[in-house]
Amino acid sequence: MRVVVVLAMVVALVAVVSGELLKNTNMENKYNWDCWNFQCDLTSDRHGGSHGLLSSYRKNTYDGPSQWISVVRGHSYSASGFIKLTIDLSHGQDLQLEVDFEFSDGSHEYVTAASRSNMRTSNGWVHLSGNFDVPNKPLAKARIYFQGPQPGCNFVVDDASVTERSGGGGGGTHTQQSTNSNIDKLRKSDINIRVSTSGSVNKNDVKIRVVQKKKAFPFGTAVNAGRYNDQHLGGYRDFIHKHFNWAVPENALKWPSIEPNRGQKNYQPALDMIHGLKSHGLKVRGHNLVWSVDQWVQGWIKQLSGNTLRTVVQQHIQETMGKTKGLLEHWDVNNENLHGWWFQTRLGDNDYNLELFRIAHKTDSHVKLFLNDYNVVANSGSTNDYLKQAQWFKQSNVGLYGVGCQGHFGNEEDPNPDGIKQRLDTLAHAGLPIWITELDVQAQDENKRADFYERALTAMYGHHAVEGILIWGFWDQQHWRGAKASLVDGSNFHVNAAGRRVIDLLENRWMTDETHTLSSSGDHFTVRGFHGDYELHVLYQGHDLGNLKKTFSLGKSAHTETVNIHV
Repeated sequence: MRVVVVLAMVVALVAVVSGELLKNTNMENKYNWDCWNFQCDLTSDRHGGSHGLLSSYRKNTYDGPSQWISVVRGHSYSASGFIKLTIDLSHGQDLQLEVDFEFSDGSHEYVTAASRSNMRTSNGWVHLSGNFDVPNKPLAKARIYFQGPQPGCNFVVDDASVTERSGGGGGGTHTQQSTNSNIDKLRKSDINIRVSTSGSVNKNDVKIRVVQKKKAFPFGTAVNAGRYNDQHLGGYRDFIHKHFNWAVPENALKWPSIEPNRGQKNYQPALDMIHGLKSHGLKVRGHNLVWSVDQWVQGWIKQLSGNTLRTVVQQHIQETMGKTKGLLEHWDVNNENLHGWWFQTRLGDNDYNLELFRIAHKTDSHVKLFLNDYNVVANSGSTNDYLKQAQWFKQSNVGLYGVGCQGHFGNEEDPNPDGIKQRLDTLAHAGLPIWITELDVQAQDENKRADFYERALTAMYGHHAVEGILIWGFWDQQHWRGAKASLVDGSNFHVNAAGRRVIDLLENRWMTDETHTLSSSGDHFTVRGFHGDYELHVLYQGHDLGNLKKTFSLGKSAHTETVNIHV
């Protein structure tokens, strides 16, 4: 008996020292693990130790071993566990570590801490690993549980863990300083100014202004074709043309929009919009060629199978890319294919995703091809799964250029800069460019919304792997999430507090406009400028000497301008 007590004390001490929140992490027995309305049994099939915990007679996808955990509102936690399927159904299964937060008012919020998609028994032990943030609101209790496979699909779990992440939640001063330092290093270069003057020029009368006219970094928005092409909505178009240098059709290039019924095709709204955007200097992404999520597959396509289905998909890709050739910079090939695999299931071909990329790359080798998915940056539910998919596509040499991350943050969710950085760091291991393709936040209070947008944008802009950022709409009358996500409100296109903050970032704080008086700066001085197109103006006694104006572009290398002033 004394040995048992001492052993229990040692186990408890190890848990305290390690910061482990779970009890009975290695599942050598069933203590502390709840199995409501289904059956749990110990099994010799295990990842470590002597036993694993088998779940069977499951009636719901959310049936899986669970445990109550003690967490702190606003803090961040790491979660992991191993799971193994013991039964295959007709297609692969989702595997997830889920957290259920119950609040003081009785409401619930469910967060996926980690997931893997389209798994089978042949995958063996699957490691689920990720993190989650506890909502900053009155919390009654929380529990973590394994879930995902369809009812009737048995699975074993083992070696689970939940620990608090260092730094807590929200990101602190150090994170902000580090991000600002990264922005300076990544997004700026030196502009070296060399000035010579004649003896009659008083240097107190000479000012050199270095002003950025266009930014190189892509900042864009989703654009609705119907709104954009409506001649009565000049305010909608004007806001896009004035404040963004990239755009992506919201729905107009999706297959259901182009061909809702077989043979009834309409590319014109998308093409009219794309030509309009390009005529105003914007570059355009293509979104999307195929969408594997079941609910977005047209009914007439669901009637097809086998080689007929393959042929129809190939013809659609070739035709759509042919009509947009030379007009688009990017294509999202198979949208959200971590979360939907209708085509793969219908064809019985898990590698069909690769075939889609091969078709697209062969059709147009110049346009850049992307994966595009959610729960990879706004939270970590699919981050590690997405990394594995990106690595697989890259190794398969199918023409993948970059990783598209949607970035839809939850209702009233304050983006956590530490979490964003950690997830981007994880995805950067694929060695591919990252684009934030569909950013939005949601808050009723527009000043809070402004803070949310600033935190998310700053964390993303300050990451070395991020090549571009697009928000998923801006106008309250068009935004898919309504006024709580908008930058602009009403028929008069009033720019709200969130919009003013975003514009300030994009056009003030992240653009360069400096004026130096020669007597103070000296004949040789350096301006640290954001990448983009510039003008250099010489002002003498308050007058702009237009004949001395210079234009140049600043990239990743330093640039030098020489000015000779003779009055």
